[in-house]
Amino acid sequence: MKTPFRTIGFIFLLVSCGWATDEPGAGGSWFQDITKQAGVAHPHTNSAFKNPYAHIMSGYTALGASASVADFNGDGFEDLFVTDSKEDGKNRLYKNNGNLTFTDVAAVAGVADGNDANNASADSLWFDYNNDGRPDLLVIRFGYSQLYENLGNGKFQDVTAKAGLRHYANAITAIAFDSDRDGDLDLYLGAYFQPVNIFEASTPRFFPESFETAKNGGGLIAFRNNGDGTFVDMTDQAGLRQSGWVLDLGHADADNDGDDDLYVAADFGTDRFYANNGDGTFSDITEKAIGVDTKKGMNVDWGDYDRDGYLDIYVTNITDDYMREGNFLWHNSGDLTFADVSRETGTYDTGWGWAGKFFDYDNDGWLDLYVMNGWVSGGKDSYVPDVFEMILRPNVDLADVRQWPPMGDKSLSGYQKKKLFHNQSGQIFKEDAARHGLDSIRDGRGIAVADFDNDGKLDLFVTNANSEPFLYHNVHPHDTNWVEFILEGKTSNRAGIGAQIRLTAGDATQISFVNGGNGFASQSTSRVHFGLDKASTIDQVEIRWPSGKKQVVKNLSANSIYLVREDGKVEPWKPSKESGK
Repeated sequence: MKTPFRTIGFIFLLVSCGWATDEPGAGGSWFQDITKQAGVAHPHTNSAFKNPYAHIMSGYTALGASASVADFNGDGFEDLFVTDSKEDGKNRLYKNNGNLTFTDVAAVAGVADGNDANNASADSLWFDYNNDGRPDLLVIRFGYSQLYENLGNGKFQDVTAKAGLRHYANAITAIAFDSDRDGDLDLYLGAYFQPVNIFEASTPRFFPESFETAKNGGGLIAFRNNGDGTFVDMTDQAGLRQSGWVLDLGHADADNDGDDDLYVAADFGTDRFYANNGDGTFSDITEKAIGVDTKKGMNVDWGDYDRDGYLDIYVTNITDDYMREGNFLWHNSGDLTFADVSRETGTYDTGWGWAGKFFDYDNDGWLDLYVMNGWVSGGKDSYVPDVFEMILRPNVDLADVRQWPPMGDKSLSGYQKKKLFHNQSGQIFKEDAARHGLDSIRDGRGIAVADFDNDGKLDLFVTNANSEPFLYHNVHPHDTNWVEFILEGKTSNRAGIGAQIRLTAGDATQISFVNGGNGFASQSTSRVHFGLDKASTIDQVEIRWPSGKKQVVKNLSANSIYLVREDGKVEPWKPSKESGK
């Protein structure tokens, strides 16, 4: 029997009774927990509802702990925006001090206030909406989301209404990419609940109508960028109108035809795959591409794990004692069809899955996977029997929140250890989280991947629901090489979102791209990172820009960061107070 709780993909526990420990593992670890010394140990707290259904909603319809990465001040070091969710709770903008410590500047910058009686922060997205070279900030909320323009002086201004984005939606995720290839970034919001005020609900019927085929969710909202600082709702024109319980969105060029396609992970019903028609409109080819499923899709991340030249997709679902759904590792066949190889590769079971990110943590040239899990870690009693009792009642109306039992301090798939899958040459993955100290049992949600100290090793910022996050510093000891690219578009969007890079070093060719926010409750760096293993020279780099331009660069040295401009300039890049201005 299937249950809905993986559902509210942005949720977290309310209570932690402390009868289990979550200290990271030791012994041969390649990651160090530097959360406290870095100054980022402030805990996430969830929203407490005050409507007549609060005692039911509070256990599993809370809001998400999330983090997003960008160099907002152009000093050459990646910064972090981290959400809180409780009423009057403060969101945090952590400025990277360049020495693996951070300072919260959210209040001074004007982006701390995102939570009140009728709005709660659930996620965030950095994207340069006006192509001025500075990353702007979208705070994704249940209620009205907020768009902040980066003014370039350490301050932001709210331009939501001016930009045409004063749109009520219970949004939980967003990505930005140039779907029509006109040189600016379009915006895609994924909404969980339908657009009703869940804080002061006028009706009790706003829960999913079915565990497998619910179609009363918030769906997808698409906004076209007009190029003048404003957006217009293009959902219907783009062919993207739907009413699924959307939890995550992910974009990439699935068939290498130059435009980015769209994967939608939905709770209580099938995920959807939309092929880009080349003009910013999409065709729903779900049945052909991935088939129809009844799982609880949570996360969307793209990466070429087997180095065959096509980007694959990792989607988390629920795998537990009472719901054996399993994750999807969609192997890309190259013709807009995909085959699930999660069982064959060992990535099928990660418990109650949330964010899952591809990244090469040991720079051996193969993409590894880190996966969050755990729903609600409360007391020793389980919430599952209460749900089964509800399900077995005759004529139960699942959409009516009053039918659902209160969770109280009970647990549901709690205290689960996180999973780190090491890629074994593109064939299978070996689970290694305990060895590297990444097997916390806090209720994990988002994973933000970035090279926070510019040493060529990818670090991790992990958000935990109703608990402190983790900042893991990568201290991989082996002598492997790497390279990173920062792209700057000219005809293409300024941030180069959607640009695809093919790199050949030694006898290996890898493919990656600049993504615009893929991954549940998190946004990783927009730099493109490659592990090179023992190769010290890069034979060739081919950049395929969204504009259609192809650029080839040869004979680059490893262990450097390069700035690549669409006008043809390629130069070594180093942190500077003048970078990015």
